[in-house]
Amino acid sequence: MTAASEVLERLRAALGDRVDTTPAALAAARADKSGHVASGLPIAVVHARSVEDVQQTLRIATATGTPVVPRGAATGLAGGANAGRGEIALSVRLMDRILEVRPDDLIAVVEPGILNAELNAALAPHGLWWAPDPASRAISTVGGNIATGAGGLLCAKYGVVRDAVLGVDIVLADGRLLRLGHRTVKGVTGLDLTSLVIGSEGTLGVIVGATLKLRRLVPGEVCTIAATFPDVRAAAQASAAVTASGVQPAIMELMDASSLAAAHALLALAPPTAGASQLTIQTDGPAAAAEADAVAAVLRAAGGAVALSRDRDEGERLLAIRRSMHPAMERLGTALIEDVSVPRSALPAMFDEIARVEREHGVTIPTVAHAGDGNLHPNFVFHAEPDEFGVVEAPPHIWAAADDLFRAALRLGGTLTGEHGVGVLKRRWLADELGADQWELQRQITRVFDPQGILNPGKVFAS
Repeated sequence: MTAASEVLERLRAALGDRVDTTPAALAAARADKSGHVASGLPIAVVHARSVEDVQQTLRIATATGTPVVPRGAATGLAGGANAGRGEIALSVRLMDRILEVRPDDLIAVVEPGILNAELNAALAPHGLWWAPDPASRAISTVGGNIATGAGGLLCAKYGVVRDAVLGVDIVLADGRLLRLGHRTVKGVTGLDLTSLVIGSEGTLGVIVGATLKLRRLVPGEVCTIAATFPDVRAAAQASAAVTASGVQPAIMELMDASSLAAAHALLALAPPTAGASQLTIQTDGPAAAAEADAVAAVLRAAGGAVALSRDRDEGERLLAIRRSMHPAMERLGTALIEDVSVPRSALPAMFDEIARVEREHGVTIPTVAHAGDGNLHPNFVFHAEPDEFGVVEAPPHIWAAADDLFRAALRLGGTLTGEHGVGVLKRRWLADELGADQWELQRQITRVFDPQGILNPGKVFAS
């Protein structure tokens, strides 16, 4: 590797004021929203404004053997965008333009730094929207959504990011620009490298553009149902019954007693009944009212206390309780926000496992779930002092509890992550899910794209 001073000199000569070495910028580049922090300070933060800026940075990195960590809005929850000692943090957050919208073809071409919510605000006058709806939509970038394979509240009906991307533009480690995918609804020429890049967490290339598959705004009503149950297992069984009924809600979110109480406290709402868990379900489209009535009947038969609203604003107020989960956890202490998925029929059993882990490890794990697709977000709450940079790392007993919970999800036929990605935090369990042969094959694929191993080293694969 070339000395950091020479790398910095080359970056400044090529990119000028887009190279940031202020203490605040270097410190911020070490962390995302996961609570994990990289060791040491990066060499610099490059604030790319164009594809050429990204190419210049990667050519210098390849020539000098310097690791590069791509970053967007740093809202990730797996430590995947954290840059440390000897690394370049390459931010594409300022690349935030909408390059093209074609309503007749239902596509948009965008740069990676545009925020999810800002994109949909710009698409609304065209009668269009991009369906992925992560809870962090107001602060997360489209490029970050693609890099992590993000999901959200609407996944069960409208799909995840992988279902809403037709093509991606990436810059390889050596600075070459590849335009992957297509602008057509169908396209099977060659291998599907677009799908390979989606969810690759910066290990294959830096995303610099995307061709997105849009939808027309959904006509008709939006109906929202809030149903409370005496315990979380009853709520999980009710969500499984809704899925089995054949009705396809747009949103079906489950909050256990701890998370529901915390959200009510944050929003200054009346405390929920002790021990109560809640399902919040939305139906949309021309059949929304009939579907809502059918869902309500299933929930009542499952023992729920049901309230149904056909008012959009009231529906958003009910969903605001669910969307407030993360700030609500911050009031309880520090939270390790995790992400597992299980088959939807296994949700009740997974909540049984969470309760067991709480008992056996003496920890509190408030949990919410995208119940419509079996994706759970257990929050491991703990108290610890921040380090000199203000970052709080999860202590060993929390990781022991997380290990137990992850393995329980795998036993139930589930997966380690539904939408947050592997990053740093889950790489130690990756081979447990994939098996040694698949783990090695995937690692070898990253070397085809990045022979020197300079793109996001140490993330996803632990060697």
